[in-house]
Amino acid sequence: MRFLLDEDVHVKLIDWLKEAGHDAIRVPSGFKNGQVIGLARTESRVLITRDKDFSNRFMYPPEKSAGVVVLSIHPPQLDKLISALTLLLEKLPSEKDFSGKLIILQEQGYRLLS
Repeated sequence: MRFLLDEDVHVKLIDWLKEAGHDAIRVPSGFKNGQVIGLARTESRVLITRDKDFSNRFMYPPEKSAGVVVLSIHPPQLDKLISALTLLLEKLPSEKDFSGKLIILQEQGYRLLS
């Protein structure tokens, strides 16, 4: 699967995703939200972010993207992020499961909005 990680996401999560066989890159430093979602759309990547702005379905309609995962895990420790993402990827194993969806990922599960 192809992922784009926002600047606010733990940098080591990229390494974990790559080791799991995914194509994961980080947003270039200084990108504004419009540029972030634009890059995700252009490259057909699922955006992973902690920025709650992306949960606004009117400003950032998920149906126009490969999917948006908003991390709602506090504190955002790497082991908690990996555990939650592992569960999510087990439940939603393919790109089509993410396409056009907004997913709020929490420590003990997720909410799927579309």
